[in-house]
Amino acid sequence: MKNISTIIKVLTAIVLLQSCQQSGKYGTPVKQVNLPRVEMMPDMPQPYKIIDWKQKARDYDSYVFDFSPSLPAGCMIWIDNSQRNLPQPTFGIYTAIHDSRQGMNHNNGEFHESLNSLSAILGAGLMGIDKTNQNGYNYVKMVQNYFNSKTGWNIMMNNTCPEVAQLGGGYGRDWWYDVLPNVLYYNVCDVFPNVDNSEKIQRSIAEQFCKADSVLNGNYDYSYFDYGKMKGMVSQIPLQQDAAGGHGYVLYAAYKKFRNPKYLTHAKSAIKALDSQKESRFYEILLPIGAYTAARLNAEEGTNYNVGKMLNWVFDGCKNPKGRYGWGVIVGKWGEYDVSGLQGSITDGGGYAFLMNSMKMAMPLVPLVKYEPEYARAIGKWMLNNVNAARLFFPNEISDKNQWLPGYKKYTNSIIAYEGLRYEDGYNKPELKGVHPVAMGDGPNWTPTNPKESMFSLYSTSPVGIMGAIVDTTDVKMILRLNCNVTDFYANHPYPVYLYYNPYKTDKKVTYKISGKKVDIFNILTKKYEAKGVTSDVAVTIPADMASLLVELPAGNGLEKKENRILVNSIPVSYK
Repeated sequence: MKNISTIIKVLTAIVLLQSCQQSGKYGTPVKQVNLPRVEMMPDMPQPYKIIDWKQKARDYDSYVFDFSPSLPAGCMIWIDNSQRNLPQPTFGIYTAIHDSRQGMNHNNGEFHESLNSLSAILGAGLMGIDKTNQNGYNYVKMVQNYFNSKTGWNIMMNNTCPEVAQLGGGYGRDWWYDVLPNVLYYNVCDVFPNVDNSEKIQRSIAEQFCKADSVLNGNYDYSYFDYGKMKGMVSQIPLQQDAAGGHGYVLYAAYKKFRNPKYLTHAKSAIKALDSQKESRFYEILLPIGAYTAARLNAEEGTNYNVGKMLNWVFDGCKNPKGRYGWGVIVGKWGEYDVSGLQGSITDGGGYAFLMNSMKMAMPLVPLVKYEPEYARAIGKWMLNNVNAARLFFPNEISDKNQWLPGYKKYTNSIIAYEGLRYEDGYNKPELKGVHPVAMGDGPNWTPTNPKESMFSLYSTSPVGIMGAIVDTTDVKMILRLNCNVTDFYANHPYPVYLYYNPYKTDKKVTYKISGKKVDIFNILTKKYEAKGVTSDVAVTIPADMASLLVELPAGNGLEKKENRILVNSIPVSYK
């Protein structure tokens, strides 16, 4: 017995030694950094349900791009033959159901928004739907009419012309509305490359943003920027310093595509301007995009921007009354529902969350963890809350007593969501007094002729493919599998990377579904292999209250340690 005991101790020591050697060989584990506001969110949000986001995205595309649907709400799309900016037709999608300003028979069919159309195309593309050839239409080509050449701005804008701009949508006077279409267009062009005229438009956008960044010279203290006159403007709209994040993102994407060093110089300049801010000026969506760009520049170009500061600015929100006061990420339980993780106003009426922003924020922040892996746990925990709560915007996913139009579930079969989720009703409906939360939308407030069903927002639901592409469930409840590559645009990522977060107080085994025929699975956070040479799905252990960031590699491909990086076939798979 004594000999057996000795043998066991020796074998244990050998295993431990091998483990230590393995860890040492590829570097030390990545210490996780908490985000204080994320730590305020529940580990296990309740009531818990993860809907099938992939099916939701497919259903959305199938319905919205159908010119003769059978659902009671009717058709949501029309052809605009005005041929603004380019000698071709484009298309419009209702911003909200039956918005009285829109459709073929209103405003010459020209009032529609690129933020809606581009989001729908991008989301569908991420789900593998070919929008360059769908029922005879090349929607990716048709969306180019939003490139405003006639105005002299020469960038993608939210409308095709100034004539309809004042009807809504922030055209030419609200900076994020002018920058985000270019972010989305660049992403669309990465998903659908080689579409005729696209590179010409992309180069023009990059040149305009370079000129603008030169003029701004580190000072983004403006409400919007006139890209025709190349002049920053101040209006009654709050200053939007986080537009620098949008400039930086587009210019870095342009650099990765065209390799013009000028674009890299101005990408760094814009992100430096963002990093130099003294406080959060989070306005809508561009700050998270800027944080991702900063993380990527740090990893790939050796810069040293403070990504943690930017992330805290996003989650804690803007606290300066001169900015968009209260805009951040919500934490709390409203009535019986955990709503933590949703993005919107923390302060308006006790809180007002928006679906579009909540989904689009996942687009930059999930891939960010590849470049700044110390935030893997924080982003994983936030996404668990965000994905769970985001379902509440859909009328069939929230109690009848908590929504404005419970009788409209079959109107679009709950394909189109409410625009917002508010702590309390904003319309003073007697039945909703004292009810928390309330699913509703702003559509009826936009114009007196808008019907009540304009609370259902296509503009808000169009990005649903982002969630569909990123989010998968596993065989363990509350442990999600998040695809870190699918929205990492203009990046070289031949190897799948997935983020898992375990909210439990004990380790959990999760079945890892492999993509290749024979693979090795390496944990970027622990710097250890989880499995080697596997040819079928395999169980991996996710530590308690911790994340795992797993990269799937062809079996037998050796890892090369080079300074702080780990490379496979000269391609970085870990930056820290």
